[in-house]
Amino acid sequence: MNRESYEKLLKWKTNPIRKPLLVRGARQVGKTWLLKEFGQQEYPELHYFNFEQDATLSSLFEGRLNPDELIRKLSIYSGKSLTPESGLIVFDEVQLCDRALNSLKYFAEEAPEYHLMAAGSLLGIRLADSTSFPVGKVQFLDLHPFSFMEFLRATGDARYADLLDEHPLDEALPEPFHNHLIDQLRSYYFTGGMPEAVAAFAAKKPPVTIREIQRAILDGYQLDFIKHSGKLDAAKISLIWQSVPRHLSNENHKFVFSALRQGARARNFEESLKWLESAGLILRCSCVHHPESPLRARTSPSIFKIYACDVGLLGAMAGIEPRMMVQGDALFTAYTGSLVENFVAQHLSARTPLAYWKRENNLAEIDFLLERDGIVPVEIKAGKNPKSKSMRSYQSSYSPTSAYRLSLLNFRKEETITNLPLYAVHRLMTK
Repeated sequence: MNRESYEKLLKWKTNPIRKPLLVRGARQVGKTWLLKEFGQQEYPELHYFNFEQDATLSSLFEGRLNPDELIRKLSIYSGKSLTPESGLIVFDEVQLCDRALNSLKYFAEEAPEYHLMAAGSLLGIRLADSTSFPVGKVQFLDLHPFSFMEFLRATGDARYADLLDEHPLDEALPEPFHNHLIDQLRSYYFTGGMPEAVAAFAAKKPPVTIREIQRAILDGYQLDFIKHSGKLDAAKISLIWQSVPRHLSNENHKFVFSALRQGARARNFEESLKWLESAGLILRCSCVHHPESPLRARTSPSIFKIYACDVGLLGAMAGIEPRMMVQGDALFTAYTGSLVENFVAQHLSARTPLAYWKRENNLAEIDFLLERDGIVPVEIKAGKNPKSKSMRSYQSSYSPTSAYRLSLLNFRKEETITNLPLYAVHRLMTK
């Protein structure tokens, strides 16, 4: 299954100032598969080292972290000669060996001719907790669940993905095309973008099988909370994670610490919230009262929403049943439209930090703000009703040069508002 990140890896390979590459992302998003596939397809050989499969591998990194010495040891260990021309070197589950992670610095400084990648489960947490990891000595690639466009290509609809990449934003798609894409969008809302679930859908496995895959992934996350939370309270991490569907079912979707349990306070849960962010499991969308550039400087640290990393996992957590897939537009409006918002947040977060606007008197709200040639408001509609007091209020107050509304309606343009069908969410970032 092709991933959009593959093109980024190709650019990394040919970059004359290439540094070791660290691949980050939530567990089960396909990091290992991507690196193995890339190594097998683009290099004479793949030299793959997994620190979880062989705990003794870490002993090779004891002593000096001299690249020549490490290459000699790894060549003996693998039984293959590792040279700059021989292939790609991959350190997987590298978070289990601090010295292997730190060796990337020395490869960058002393042996940049080697093509070296590293990845690992919960690597984001390891890096967030590190005070010694050398900044500027590696490049990063963040891997996310399959986007809807990747889903189309993986499930036999590449022609529709190509069409959406080029279609004019002010011209409606033919109705049969539009209806087919809505059907596929409904499937994506249920399946989500975790590679194993997408593969099951592509193989025409029944919805109940897809749900079983998603629940197994969720069970694995719960085990991670216990195994990898370190000094933090795994119960607090789990409490926040399990609260995501409940918070998104509220009318304004705002995250409230006191809703976790009686007497809960931000100071007791903020580190656990950051743990989930670093693990790539939740997406934080910060509130902005005054939409001016730079948005990061305008966000309110105490007012925010949180979304799940994957809309399919959110549906599994919420207990949305497979039968919803065949009940018209019910899946879009279910759960007060939270699946729709999560779908958009999931796609935007792969390109930009998330922010939303709320008037300080709480009478108007815009779902997302983009920072692109000024501040661009983006409104999300679960159904086909385009009317919105909040968008009119925002436009009246700030006169944006452009604005977008995502809904189940076809492409169309109305003065300063462009209506994009939800299945074309990626066009928000490509104009």
